[in-house]
Formats: sequence, C-alpha cells, structure tokens
Amino acid sequence: MRSFAVPLALAADVVCVLAFVVIGRADHETGLAPAAVASTAWPFLAALALGWLVTLAWRAPVRIWPTGVFVWAVTVAGGMVSRLATGEGAPTGFVVVTSVFLAATLLGWRAVALFAATRRQRAV
Repeated sequence: MRSFAVPLALAADVVCVLAFVVIGRADHETGLAPAAVASTAWPFLAALALGWLVTLAWRAPVRIWPTGVFVWAVTVAGGMVSRLATGEGAPTGFVVVTSVFLAATLLGWRAVALFAATRRQRAV
C-alpha cells in the first residue's frame, strides 16, 4: 500500500464524521458555526480515533473487514457513550440514523476504493 493511503483513509473517515454532523445540524437548523459543529463532532471524532487505535487501522485502512466494520462500530458506540457521559441525549432514532449514515459512509468509501483497486489490477 502506498504511503499516502493511510493519511487519505484517515481523512476520508474524518470527512464522513464531519459530513454526518454538518448534515444533521443543518437538517435540525441548530447552526453551523465552527464551534457548534466541533461541539457535536468531538465525541464521534474521539471515538473514531479510538477505533483507529484499537483496530490498528493504519495497517489495512481500506479493508472493509475487519478494519472498516470495527472502526464504524467503535465510532458509533464511543460517540454515543461520550454523548451520554456529557449529558447529551442518545434517543433510539438518533442512534439508528447515526449507525446507518456512518455505516454507509465509513464502509462505503472503502467499498468504492476496493472496487477501484480491483478494476485497476484487472486492467494491468
């Protein structure tokens, strides 16, 4: 794997989390000021970092299984635990939407990257 793949993979994951936060805040009209976005994003970004650490994601950042699945699971679970620990709510609907959106994006970009890599290998 090329050396730039790890930073790009991490950046893709961060973009997925930030997209989730920005879309959610815009949809609920709760403001998109940087401080407001950061206050909503930090539990999920911290959990994403934890997910990368516990899975050693930098070893195979594009793999869907187990890297992507466990990064996703830790990001969702850790983000929810952090929200609850800080007095924020985690109603069932929010947990479901968070889980589905982050699964689609965190696993989705990996699926696209793997598909593209497979196509490149076949073309050679």
